[in-house]
Amino acid sequence: MSTQIAETVQQHYQCYIDGEWVDSDSKLPVENPANGKVFASVPDCTLAQADTALASSQAALQSWKMLPAIERGRHLFNLIEALKPKRDLFAKLLVLEQGKTLNEAYGEFDDTLNYLTYSAEAARRIEGNIFPSDNAGEQLWIQKVPYGVTVGLCAFNYPLALIGRKVGPALVTGNTMIVKPHEATPVTAMEFAKAVEEAGIPKGVINIISGSGIAVGEHLVKSPITQLVTLTGSIRAGQAICRAVAENVTAVSLELGGKASFIVLDDADIDKAVDAVVISRYANCGQVCICAELVLVHEKVADEFTRKVLEKVKALTVGNPMDNPSMGPSVTAQGLDRVDSIVQETISAGATLACGGARPEGAEFEHGNWYQPTVLTDVTADMAAAREEIFGPVLPIVKISSFDEAVEITNRRNDGLSCYLWSNDYRVIMDGISRLEVGTVFVNKQIVGYIQGYHSGHKRSGIGGEDGIYGIEGYLQKRAVYLNCN
Repeated sequence: MSTQIAETVQQHYQCYIDGEWVDSDSKLPVENPANGKVFASVPDCTLAQADTALASSQAALQSWKMLPAIERGRHLFNLIEALKPKRDLFAKLLVLEQGKTLNEAYGEFDDTLNYLTYSAEAARRIEGNIFPSDNAGEQLWIQKVPYGVTVGLCAFNYPLALIGRKVGPALVTGNTMIVKPHEATPVTAMEFAKAVEEAGIPKGVINIISGSGIAVGEHLVKSPITQLVTLTGSIRAGQAICRAVAENVTAVSLELGGKASFIVLDDADIDKAVDAVVISRYANCGQVCICAELVLVHEKVADEFTRKVLEKVKALTVGNPMDNPSMGPSVTAQGLDRVDSIVQETISAGATLACGGARPEGAEFEHGNWYQPTVLTDVTADMAAAREEIFGPVLPIVKISSFDEAVEITNRRNDGLSCYLWSNDYRVIMDGISRLEVGTVFVNKQIVGYIQGYHSGHKRSGIGGEDGIYGIEGYLQKRAVYLNCN
């Protein structure tokens, strides 16, 4: 760790509960995925501390939700102003604990401010409805009101942006929120809490607590105080949340995993599709839920497409993420072991390792969670790399003979988060938009996520979603009012 970076990092961070900084006897070490070294720690909070956070959020709720929405929006603008001077700090911390390249880290910080700004600006756009009554002298209103105490559970791939994505809409709509970051990436959350304090947001409106997902996370989710749980994570985590909230029938918003098909038909612009798939697969070391996970390329153009993909992938650089290579390390050793297991199983089943497939060579890669950008060819739809969500820098390529075959392979899955469709035939495009059973279709487009859009999954990829007006509505429940004026 350079001296400049070391100066920005505390050896130990505290949690932010009820407007106070709190610690615990037990600590969670935080590793730098580039070298495997522990560079900081956070509290492994107790269930009693989780209860304090819940009580704090509940105590703050009434006064917070009674504020005019525009006042809540002003608090968010104050938070944005508190964050702005810390752009360099947050970028470096994101590199240290998550492993993304420095440029990607700056992009994540900027996205976080954009999420918060969009929510703050939405304060005057929370709408209800008035319908005609069946009787004279009456009105029927449908109001949209906050759930109450919400719990935001964040994944490790975007430790800061996911906080902004959840906190912004939760607060502007009148909810309070307890944020629990992933155990592997909690440091940026604690720095975010410092900005919350500096911005003067009333105590209890935002609590940030670290700890085990199995212990602290489950305790927060199962509490009768919690009225809405919003999770960004794996399908397995979403299933566990659903089981945990069953007794209290707590509302959930789940943005879960998927395996995005990247469909390339024989009339596609091959060069543009190649550029797009390399960006869409290897961004953030492949650790994006909407990354291109499986190429389905028409057999007529498969050889040309594969040759050009390999040229691009072999030119990708891997190294110290502070130096802005093409790709940094994976976040966790456990996740990387799973990636390699999928690769080796697929090769054993008959696929060809076209490039990558191992730890890079060199002294700088002896420690940490490193993997080469990998391409697998001669893959069939039943092989492990085509079945399993990889969440890593591995691109399996399957040849198809028709668009119908691509649709069948995509739709047979029990998840449906996103897919990519490359064709210049408007009839095929319109057909695909109608038939592909996913929450997002990228047509002749690389990976992207506009804040005014909507990010949601179909089937096992989730319930509810994030971003845009529909994301904000996800933090509101409806109340019907029969108003008799006689």
